[in-house]
Amino acid sequence: MLNIFKTVDKNLFKLEKIEDDAWISLVNPSEEEIDFIKEQLNIDMDFLRAALDEEEYSRIEVEDEHVLILIDMPTADKEDEHLFYSTLPFAIILTEKNIVTVCLKDSYIIDQFEKNSVRSFSTTKRYRFVLQILFKISKRFLLYLKQVDKMSSEVERQLHRSMRNRELIQLLDLEKSLVYFTTALKGNEIVLEKMMKLDAIKLYEEDEDLLEDVIIENKQAIEMATIYSNILSGMMDAFASVISNNLNVVMKVLTSITVVMAIPTMIASFYGMNVAWLPMATNPNAFWVILGVSGGLSLGAALILIFKRMF
Repeated sequence: MLNIFKTVDKNLFKLEKIEDDAWISLVNPSEEEIDFIKEQLNIDMDFLRAALDEEEYSRIEVEDEHVLILIDMPTADKEDEHLFYSTLPFAIILTEKNIVTVCLKDSYIIDQFEKNSVRSFSTTKRYRFVLQILFKISKRFLLYLKQVDKMSSEVERQLHRSMRNRELIQLLDLEKSLVYFTTALKGNEIVLEKMMKLDAIKLYEEDEDLLEDVIIENKQAIEMATIYSNILSGMMDAFASVISNNLNVVMKVLTSITVVMAIPTMIASFYGMNVAWLPMATNPNAFWVILGVSGGLSLGAALILIFKRMF
């Protein structure tokens, strides 16, 4: 999908063709749309395709007055009635007179700019526009991290009541999400630090302050992701120990029952053999005597096991 926007008198308008100071938004673009932008703006095809590879790493490149800023932004998808968080590459391409953004999926961040709901947003201020996008992405990371923390706390409460595989799998999904976030944020941090030193990106004093704010927000998100990941990893280990301990308790109970039941089974097995010299083999009350002896021995064994467990 290809959309072209331009700010005129603080109002954002959608255009039919590319003009100077316009913002070109590409979301899961077709081959025809990519070729069209390449011909119109003479952008390197590798720059336009960079964000279309989900495995592409964050970086910043400069070539022929064009600047590529490739970073990861957070996404939230619903799977099996619960949210799963991941990241997607997001490309910002600066040309001499335009700005191009490329992404595989539509996102809330892009929607905010398309609806002109971001304060002091203007397509004519290209470098500030880039920093505003980066700031919104960092804020989105922080929001999703807080949601992950709340979800993990809720799953923990559910696990206290029941040890079901569903909650454990959900914890595993959250742990994977935090790994994605941590990796993406560290890659974004490298890009942001390079932007501070890059001569191709001209920043005014206000823009430098905004970039510093973005770096601070990104570092805060890294710290939060690391802390939540450590907590979640410890929680998974703790519940694995609890499950193992519960299994040991069940096995002890089953073993005790097996020992108690083995005594009458063994006696009954002996007297089930057709051997004449067994004690009381010809006694008419042998069944009741043997039953009583078996019961007494089983009860004694049970009391011994209970006594050992209590003391």
